[in-house]
Amino acid sequence: MAVADRTRQRTGVTAGRTAPRRRHATGPVGVVPEPVTPEPRVPVRYPLLHQRWTDVVFLHWRADPGEVAPLLPPRTRPDVHDGVTWVGLVHFRMHRLGFGPLPGIPWLGSFAETNVRLYSVDTEGRRGVVFRSLDADRMLPVLAARGVAALPYDWSPSTVSGRIAEGEEIAYSCTRRFPGPRGVSARTRVRTGAPLAVPGELEHFLTARWALHTRRPLGTVRWRNDHPRWPLHRAELLDLDEDLVAAAGAPVPSGPPDSVLASPGLPVRFGGWRRVRDPR
Repeated sequence: MAVADRTRQRTGVTAGRTAPRRRHATGPVGVVPEPVTPEPRVPVRYPLLHQRWTDVVFLHWRADPGEVAPLLPPRTRPDVHDGVTWVGLVHFRMHRLGFGPLPGIPWLGSFAETNVRLYSVDTEGRRGVVFRSLDADRMLPVLAARGVAALPYDWSPSTVSGRIAEGEEIAYSCTRRFPGPRGVSARTRVRTGAPLAVPGELEHFLTARWALHTRRPLGTVRWRNDHPRWPLHRAELLDLDEDLVAAAGAPVPSGPPDSVLASPGLPVRFGGWRRVRDPR
């Protein structure tokens, strides 16, 4: 059976985050985007948060920038590679989330997460991601992230089996419980391939993102992060059944992902927020 036969994107989900599917301009032009680099040009000097992302699975589909633009915060537009933008479904294990100089939290700070993300560039030329949804396995971090960071986290009991290692399989599943829409879910299984000795420009574009963009009361903000260069592997998609992308209001994929990558993981640090401003 072909991979396409085992790839199912369930449609018809009604979600509060869904935006109208209509063509329009792709957002503010701003300045020329910063270069895509596999390592941060300016490291985070004073980290507010630190964590480790392990057993990461990246699934990506090409998308029309005109469809993605209305889903992004003000002062951002879709970031494009070879004329198209991308929709990502990303699974990973969060390990020992911690604050500032304090050690990571051993149990409460470790959980499975699945997010739907889009690719953005702001009016100052800084590239980032925009999270349309983040499903996590621990209720308290979900409530804290929604209240403090204004990120669209949901509580979704999750399971993970296997690990990222060449020739081995890993499977993720999650089902949303709060705040909803209840019941939307994802089930993914991949087999990890050989390491990418020299990742290409697209692989860096999809994974080396040094900020996230989100709306806050003072306007759109950019939240910087840094981490070492991604250790990336090719991966083979074995099974996919999900409706998280549709629930997030993103363009619904019509087939298997255009890119499947995996990584054993790396440490990540987040700095402070900064308001995105119009260019002078």
